[in-house]
Amino acid sequence: MTPSTTSRNRIGARIRNVVIPLAFWLGVWQLAALWVGKQLLLPGPLAVAARLWELAGTAVFWRSALMSLGRIFGGFAAGAALGALLAALTCAQPWAGRLIAPAVKVIRATPVASFIVLVLLWAPTGRVPAVVSALMVLPVLWGNVCKGIGQTDPKLLEAAGAYRFSTGKKLRLIYVPCALPYVASGCATALGLAWKAGVAAEVLCQPALAIGKELYRAKITLDTPALFAWTAAVIALSFVLEYALGFLFRRWGKEARV
Repeated sequence: MTPSTTSRNRIGARIRNVVIPLAFWLGVWQLAALWVGKQLLLPGPLAVAARLWELAGTAVFWRSALMSLGRIFGGFAAGAALGALLAALTCAQPWAGRLIAPAVKVIRATPVASFIVLVLLWAPTGRVPAVVSALMVLPVLWGNVCKGIGQTDPKLLEAAGAYRFSTGKKLRLIYVPCALPYVASGCATALGLAWKAGVAAEVLCQPALAIGKELYRAKITLDTPALFAWTAAVIALSFVLEYALGFLFRRWGKEARV
């Protein structure tokens, strides 16, 4: 079998793995919509696609999507960076771990709705989704990075000590490559949490331009196809970000192994 044939087979397998499940669930959705028989309760996929196409032709759709993307991804990035830094401090200093761990556990256990209401008291409306997203991401990255650092091979650390590696060299050549798979896994999980929490915050705090605000508007006007269409936009943006983040981590992983 030639390399080109193998490549085509792989592409065909990937397409089948996407198209067949998608077609199945769209069919289930269409049958459910026909069984319900009321677009107000459950519109079919064609009605939602038509509404999404209509919304995509407006400036409000793209401005709202970009503003939500900026807020939530900004909160995600801030939460990931802070979680990683706190994890490094936790692993480096036992006293820091005793102080940080209870606070992180409290953040992890607090309901999202409580955070949204509390942050609304302290922050401007436009910043609430970013702050809430960061708070959802922080515990996940803290836990994963701590686990990744803890799994570092002691033999590598012994070799680094024998060769008198500097702290920066240890970080670059040992700790970062060992923790990177855990960071990637944590980011994949945290990104979904950030989107859910961020959009929920937008629904409650109603910033000027936001997907959450449009979701709420569609709900109160009983525009169910628009409600589904905005939800589909949230899912699509989440998939795009997850793919981009996965691609970035794969590139970093290849560079770390070189």
